[in-house]
Amino acid sequence: MTTLFILLVLIHVDSLLQPGRCTETRDQILAITPKTPEEVDVVRNISTQYETALWQPVSWQHIQEDSQVHLYVPANSSETVKGLLQTNAITHQVLLENANELIEMQTRNDTTDPRSSSTFYERYHSLEDIYYWINRTAHDNPNTVKVILIGSSYEKRPLYALKLSMNNNPDKKAMWLDCGIHAREWVSPAFCLWFVHYSLSFYRVNADITHILDNMDVYILPVLNPDGYEYTWTTNRMWRKNRSVSQGSSCIGVDLNRNFDANWCTEGASPDPCTEIYCGAFPESEPESQAVADFLRSHKDSVQLYLTIHSYSQMLLFPYSYKLEEAENHRDLLEMTQEAAQKIRRHYRNIYKYGAGAKTIYLAPGGSDDWAYNLGIKYSFTFELQDRGRYGFLLPPSQISSACSEALLATKIIARKVLEKTQAPTRPPQSV
Repeated sequence: MTTLFILLVLIHVDSLLQPGRCTETRDQILAITPKTPEEVDVVRNISTQYETALWQPVSWQHIQEDSQVHLYVPANSSETVKGLLQTNAITHQVLLENANELIEMQTRNDTTDPRSSSTFYERYHSLEDIYYWINRTAHDNPNTVKVILIGSSYEKRPLYALKLSMNNNPDKKAMWLDCGIHAREWVSPAFCLWFVHYSLSFYRVNADITHILDNMDVYILPVLNPDGYEYTWTTNRMWRKNRSVSQGSSCIGVDLNRNFDANWCTEGASPDPCTEIYCGAFPESEPESQAVADFLRSHKDSVQLYLTIHSYSQMLLFPYSYKLEEAENHRDLLEMTQEAAQKIRRHYRNIYKYGAGAKTIYLAPGGSDDWAYNLGIKYSFTFELQDRGRYGFLLPPSQISSACSEALLATKIIARKVLEKTQAPTRPPQSV
């Protein structure tokens, strides 16, 4: 009898250790939908009082009734969090059973040489790899690519931008593209690398990119937040902010996309250093945001188009995000994003929402796109890439290609439209 009992116990333990069964040791992503004000309060409490990471919305203040919340729940918090949800009968489901597995897969990287594999641009890369790629790309394309050091981060990492310039045409305009302002949004830097590779590979092959590069210089900042990005590779994959130290607080980091001087630190941002949307001590308090702002201020006469790349949620947004009023050229911006969204849907069968940021999502002051718009760059956009929450910030490498192809299509459509609206009409030859 004792032998049989031991055998049954061993079989039970073995079954718990089978793949897919041992859920208590896994980090998970939960989708939660509070239905009442009381349930909203419970979910807000969970997201702020327990070891979790709020994915969607970005801050507990934006949690509302009948609006889905995506919450990253580490293994050591799982039992408590699920218990609270069940006790309060709050609707929820597991989006990702084993987030750890995805993270491990995404950080596997066997090479730093862009020429060693055709799949280089379909993988995520460490900051060290990206710096190597920047230097290698400039070295391999000395006539068209230039590296510009625009500043350094809080932890003194260089902020390198690439300038793509195919000719020396006088009075040529420019576009700016930045990626990785939020550390955990890995598909964003992946797009900056993808865009440069595509531009260099398909110039004189693809009509759209040829037209754009013949008439515009392009500045690309692959990682605006290098300290945060490095931290997501080494310490905490869910980190969002930069890594600056705040006086009088043990909490680290500023949300760089709340740190620009565009209705700074009003509703939609926070003066609390412990929040994900901390606005910083003052506008441009962070060396990263100040470096970008200084560069754009010094190039505002040439830069006609500003693009900043984020994830996730599949949206094409434009100013304003800090107020509900429409931008002066709202109709132009709306038409551009509408056409881009329609063509993405036609070509890739994927749906992107589009519109002014404040009306499409929520108020978000201190953003780089609104600041650029107010500087005078009247074609200013934020792209939120794939997906809509199935994987969220942990988008698998296998989906980098489709995410970047969609963003590239939108970039080409909008850049061509900007050229149409900003280029002086060709004058007919003068008779003599």
